[in-house]
Amino acid sequence: MFDQLKNLGNLGDLMKKAQEMQDQVRKLQEELAAKHVTAEAGGGMVQATVNGRMELVKLRIDKGKIDVNDTEMLEDVIVAAVHAAQARAADVIREEMQRKAGEFGLPPGVLP
Repeated sequence: MFDQLKNLGNLGDLMKKAQEMQDQVRKLQEELAAKHVTAEAGGGMVQATVNGRMELVKLRIDKGKIDVNDTEMLEDVIVAAVHAAQARAADVIREEMQRKAGEFGLPPGVLP
C-alpha cells in the first residue's frame, strides 16, 4: 500500500508543470486570437477575414463583380466566404495546438 504513495512526492512537480503548460496554452490562444485569416468566394466577389477567435473582422465585396439585382446570390457568396475563412482559421489553430502539444511531449489532439 505504501509503495503506491511513493510517487506523491512528484505531485508538486507535476502540478507545477501542468500550470506551466496551461500558461503556455493560454498565451498561444492569445497569439492565435490576434491572427487574421482571409478567404474568398465567388471568384473573388467576396473576401472575408476572421481572427483566431473565429470572429468576422472584415468583409470586402467587389462591386464590379456583383449583380445588384441578385442579392440572393450575394448572400450565398458572403456565407461561403465567411465559412471558408473560418475553416482556414480552424486549420491554423489546430496546427498550432498540435505543434504546442508536440513541444510538451503530448499526443496530437490532447490540447483544445
